[in-house]
Amino acid sequence: MKSSTRSLVLNSTLAGLLVIFAAGCNKPVDTKGTPLPTTTVGMEIDDSVLTASVKSALLADPDVKSVDFKVETRKGEVLLSGFVDSQAQIDRANAVAKGVSGVKNVLNNATIKESTITVGNTVDDGVVTSRVKTALLGDESTKSRDIAIVTRKGEVQLSGFVDNQQQIDRAIEITRGIEGVSGVSNEMSIKK
Repeated sequence: MKSSTRSLVLNSTLAGLLVIFAAGCNKPVDTKGTPLPTTTVGMEIDDSVLTASVKSALLADPDVKSVDFKVETRKGEVLLSGFVDSQAQIDRANAVAKGVSGVKNVLNNATIKESTITVGNTVDDGVVTSRVKTALLGDESTKSRDIAIVTRKGEVQLSGFVDNQQQIDRAIEITRGIEGVSGVSNEMSIKK
């Protein structure tokens, strides 16, 4: 093996070990300093595969419009959210998601759409969603990467798996203060 190849392999191995070490040292804690349950890289990969599998299954089902559902997964638990057309669509999405191999539980926090939406509503909702995302990104305590945001006619739906109730409360508080938000629907769950 050439010296440069050995050096590259050694550097890559050391970099990988440093990443693993750093990840192990950064354990999340709650407000009392108690360590929170963590996920491993393998669990995150499994959850990503489950998310993709559920999205594919919803897309393949003629009775479910996959684009209306946000799909998030944590430790095999699938969270469905978004604004959908009917209760039948919600029920069918539950059945489809539960039928995906590896899914342990399904939480369906989707909301039924109240009325039709115009192009103007869609543009306004996009602006509101961007404002909310920006505000949550600017607040370190919300861990906004864990929060999905969907807006329909000014009603903002927050969903995802977060660490604690304080994050939920703070995300709702920030969202309510955003211009154009007419209401906030909390569909977030605390990580187990």
